[in-house]
Amino acid sequence: MDDSTRRLARARESALSGQRPAQVRPEVRASWDRARLQGVHPDRSLPPIELRDDRVRRLQRDHPMASVWPTLLGTLRDAATQPGHLIFASDSAGHLLWVMGDRSARRLAEGVHLVPGALWSEGKAGTSGVGTALALGRPFRVRGPEHFLSVAVDFTCCAAPIRNPVTGELLGAIDVTCPTSAANSLSLSLVAAAARLAEAQLGEQTRQQDERLRMRYLEHVMRHKGIHSALVGADGRVLHASPGGWLPQRWPSPPREGPATLPDGRRVVFERLSATGPFAVHCTDGVDSTSEALLLHALGRDRAWIRLDGVAHELSARHSELVVLLAAHPAGLTADALARLTYGQGGKTVTVRAEMTRLRRVLGYRLASDPYRLLGRTVADFLTLDDELATDSVGALLDRYRGPLLPSSRAEGVEALRDRLHQRLRGRVLSHGDADALTRWTTAPHGREDLLVRQALERAES
Repeated sequence: MDDSTRRLARARESALSGQRPAQVRPEVRASWDRARLQGVHPDRSLPPIELRDDRVRRLQRDHPMASVWPTLLGTLRDAATQPGHLIFASDSAGHLLWVMGDRSARRLAEGVHLVPGALWSEGKAGTSGVGTALALGRPFRVRGPEHFLSVAVDFTCCAAPIRNPVTGELLGAIDVTCPTSAANSLSLSLVAAAARLAEAQLGEQTRQQDERLRMRYLEHVMRHKGIHSALVGADGRVLHASPGGWLPQRWPSPPREGPATLPDGRRVVFERLSATGPFAVHCTDGVDSTSEALLLHALGRDRAWIRLDGVAHELSARHSELVVLLAAHPAGLTADALARLTYGQGGKTVTVRAEMTRLRRVLGYRLASDPYRLLGRTVADFLTLDDELATDSVGALLDRYRGPLLPSSRAEGVEALRDRLHQRLRGRVLSHGDADALTRWTTAPHGREDLLVRQALERAES
């Protein structure tokens, strides 16, 4: 141990006994103070091994730093291969994910919990390369006795935090550790340069991923004419907005599917485009007056047909039932109510929510939640016919009645709507008594077995 290290060791002993020696750097003294306040003991504490092996393996595969770990190893290979040297990387909390070094160094490291899964944050390990670099948010060197834990005072660490330069998110830290006796070969600038190189690689990966998302989803997001729309990543960053600037550059919290409110009070709806994001965002303020109607045709059809923003869709049988029910209840329906109307008393809300998520891929911003409802103007053939039953001519009504509402549906809510409309129209035909109207009814597939109307026709023709 050289003279400067001895002086530093004496200063550490004085500081830990309550004195404030001048030989200790202010950053180190502040770090020691933080460790004491969080209950770390220099002689009785060891970093806890918090992550199980299977969790460590998943993080080694899926953590954002996994893609740049080879770059870090390549940059620091000369330092990492020297006897007694270790190189390791942590996540943003200080959990070690990768530890590399020669066999003797690894064995020594295991005794002080310098192993994958161990938490080397300041709150658990006191002053250390990883923990203090993460706490300060900049590259930092901890020399021998500057460590808070006594088990680490024979080592010197150089560490640097790593961030995603596009998002600013702190991802973790890279650290090179060696015996203090060999610390002259350890360069903080080299470790910081490796971190910057990794950040540059992460930035390019993020930009490439953003471009792939724009190419895949932008046409879907921007298909709605006259509506403020945007493509937002799972991290909340706005990847594209039309018109530009109508949405903040980054959503202040992790995006969630469903309605939300901007700081200025405008209402928007988030639509999940894939299981892990991104999201389409549409401004719903003023949608009633600025967007064209959603056209819904469900009379005489087993599968409803809709037209939305100039695009026609034929829905599945289940989605047809859901859209018909929502159209008939403009104030909205809860998931529980939809489950009962669609599946009966045994219907499960989780099934409805899954179907609504799939339906939103077609309806987009026009489908709101909490409660589920259709936004904007909806023109449904069965609702228009029902509204005009009392005023329009029987002939005109029959012209528009292509058959019962979703005739194959067995959803309780649809059956009730279908029977009500059918009986009301049948009543108009019977009360009118016109032979032509009666004939049209009895010759249609839905009226061939209607004995009462057939008897009325016979009377009208006699």
